[in-house]
Amino acid sequence: MTTLTLHDLNKVDCLRFLFDGAFNSGNGIEPELAPFFDALEKYAGGWMPTFVKTSRMRKYSRDAVWRAIEERRDDYGSNIGLFRSENPGVSLALTLGLTQEDPDLRARLSVQPLSFFSEEKACLGIVATARAWASRYPAHHASAHSSADRQLTDSPAFGRDDATWKRDGFDKIYELFWLNIFGPKLVESVGRERMLTTPAHLVEELPNGSVLLVLRPTAADFDSEEARVAQARAHVHLRPDLDFDTVLSTLRERSAALAPVEPRFHPDVAPFLSRLPDEFSLSERQRKIAELNAFRPPVPEEWLPVAHPSDVENPEHVLESYGDLSEGLVAVLHTDVPSIMEETPESLTDLDFHFWKTHFPERYTRDVLDGHTIPALGAFLGDVLVRRLGGTWVLRQKMEESQVRVGKRIWLPFLRARRYMQSRQSLLEYSLTQFFHEAERYRP
Repeated sequence: MTTLTLHDLNKVDCLRFLFDGAFNSGNGIEPELAPFFDALEKYAGGWMPTFVKTSRMRKYSRDAVWRAIEERRDDYGSNIGLFRSENPGVSLALTLGLTQEDPDLRARLSVQPLSFFSEEKACLGIVATARAWASRYPAHHASAHSSADRQLTDSPAFGRDDATWKRDGFDKIYELFWLNIFGPKLVESVGRERMLTTPAHLVEELPNGSVLLVLRPTAADFDSEEARVAQARAHVHLRPDLDFDTVLSTLRERSAALAPVEPRFHPDVAPFLSRLPDEFSLSERQRKIAELNAFRPPVPEEWLPVAHPSDVENPEHVLESYGDLSEGLVAVLHTDVPSIMEETPESLTDLDFHFWKTHFPERYTRDVLDGHTIPALGAFLGDVLVRRLGGTWVLRQKMEESQVRVGKRIWLPFLRARRYMQSRQSLLEYSLTQFFHEAERYRP
């Protein structure tokens, strides 16, 4: 059984439901939580979690939930995770705050992919669950929406500084999502009659005075023109101080930012660049793909038309020292980059990605990089040219001048390593992946 990690949730858009409700534990946690799980089991359908995780995993059952809550109980409350490894993937983080003046229940539900909610039937389960939870655990504000689009709203700050949004919370309708729950205080601030006459697919007053508002029958097409017009119209209805054209223009810009961009990376660095988009948030990924499509690395210049003759007295000793350097790099990085032990072109791409992802050139001092990393990397890169392209070392007393002959061209791996390890940007401009592909063209 596998769980959805934060990295997994960032790969593909999901429906994200954020719910914070009042929780009265005076009668015991199990009786108070029973309606929460009653609703989940009744309405979840195809996105029902299948196991519970704390320090161990258990198949979902009420007993498993109660045991997990007790295991994670501390002086402040308890938190557990419920997951579904089958499609659609589900992550439900449940936190009980039991020591505050106002105890609360916080649920963070993610269902991936968002496309699961392309049909109204699938969406009805989310709506019914939200209705049941909000009726039983009064919430000031809750919402379900595309995770990627939510990121573009700057939620929960909505453009405010940290001190302001933490103090004021969601004190007015900053944004309208696909599904919204407005507590009595928010409803009264807007005007109950105005709230109940919002142009939307569903506007329902709940028994505790809250209002459940669903913009459209389906959640997955939030970025369509029809959905954006409906979203703008409803938002302006609730916030007469806003201008419809301005709101709609902002929503269209968000849709454009999320529109898929086909990767067309430079072929020499495509194996490396293709791994980068998933490291960016969903909301900025398409823009980054467009930027990487336009990126053109400089043609490698770390080569000579004619080799400088070797000037070392003991080539075997120099090669042994290079082998020690290369082995040292493997020893340090083999856990994070297992393929480094194979000395393949793919291992060079794996190194490119590792150094970029970890901000390697910016994490270490120049003394460490110049004195250890760069010499070891140059030796390793040269060994890959020798092993995989049939190259031969031409050794020099000055390490940076040492060369590898591949066909009719002479390559300078230590010089490439030095230029490569200057900054995070230089990892892109002087990648090991590109250097190998360029040298490969001259293999006899």
